[in-house]
Amino acid sequence: SYICAIVASIVTGVPIKWVEDRMENLSTTSFARDYHMTAEIAAKNDGTVTGLKVHVLADHGGFDACADPSKWPAGFFNIVTGSYDFPTAHLEVDGVYTNKAPGGVAYRCSFRVTEAAYCIERGMDILAQKLGMDPADLRIKNFVKPEQFPYQSALGWEYDSGDYHTAMHKAMDTIGYRELRAEQKAKQEAFRRGETREIMGIGVSFFTEIVGAGPSKNCDILGVAMFDSAEIRVHPTGSVISRMGTKSQGQGHETTWAQIIATEIGIPAADIMVEEGNTDTAPYGLGTYGSRSTPVAGAAIALASRKIRNKAQMIAAHMLEVSEYDLEWDVDGFQVKGNPQARKSMKEIAWAAYHAPPPGMEPGLEAVSYYDPPNMTFPFGAYFCVMDIDVDTGVAKTRRFYA
Repeated sequence: SYICAIVASIVTGVPIKWVEDRMENLSTTSFARDYHMTAEIAAKNDGTVTGLKVHVLADHGGFDACADPSKWPAGFFNIVTGSYDFPTAHLEVDGVYTNKAPGGVAYRCSFRVTEAAYCIERGMDILAQKLGMDPADLRIKNFVKPEQFPYQSALGWEYDSGDYHTAMHKAMDTIGYRELRAEQKAKQEAFRRGETREIMGIGVSFFTEIVGAGPSKNCDILGVAMFDSAEIRVHPTGSVISRMGTKSQGQGHETTWAQIIATEIGIPAADIMVEEGNTDTAPYGLGTYGSRSTPVAGAAIALASRKIRNKAQMIAAHMLEVSEYDLEWDVDGFQVKGNPQARKSMKEIAWAAYHAPPPGMEPGLEAVSYYDPPNMTFPFGAYFCVMDIDVDTGVAKTRRFYA
């Protein structure tokens, strides 16, 4: 574009200015994915994996431009064992600085976790080809089993939970995987006989990623811990204002946060005002990226809401002249156990908190919570893609994509 602008200026004899649009800026002024990955998988003849060895050469550009946790300058690439029960694994990452634009910023999707998932899935596909095994069956054979959770990976992570077999079988049953493989084989034979010029491909992949940064023991940015906080205040009218240190980028935080609060304290989401991203008022938080907002800020919101509910229970007990232990929560208020007619709604409790709190209790109904997660989160999923490809023109049609 710069060269074109110079040539245009020479040809026309007038000054020429090139102005990029937002999409061009996003895709060219920073980059990610410039990794050269080498993976070796050791396995038995029956397909059981016994070891993994990975080396990564990672181009960081001129400088890092992303909010990477300081302890992990190459992201969480050590999730590269993926969904599989590798008894032993070795990973080496060499990060290099070059004269490119700043590196480490993915236009979309978790940087470095995505590359790790691609690396192991590509390796499992090649292993299946070498052993003559179905790629889905090879994966199922090596999945971490449900009874192994919490699972300690060979590269140091504790996967808290998972049920990989169920996800894979559900995906296979939904698309009719065995029938598709039979159709694919029939098409291959017809192609060899010269009866068709179209072939069929079935892509299989399964991922486990590591998100939800993060626990202060694992994650910080230049020494600043990556936990989050929430401030929630219930007004005397029963409406709510809540403030978080995250910022929605189109994910719909406003809806999610209001739903969490509504679930915990029974005030309708329509009466909850969510305020985030205002640096004049926002509480402590390390921002929105890498799928961290709900597991970190969302948890802080839930815990702050529960602090409010605990205080509300004491106020309701005073109003109903019973012990707080005689009360039970029901959707939007507290009721006396065995006597649901004797109840107080959260709106009634909110009013009482400001005009007639129990003797000795501080008035008001609000809470602040700082949440330092005990662990990362480890989401997983199965993906299948079915394609028909014309070998002469290269035209490919996606028949089915299922996740």
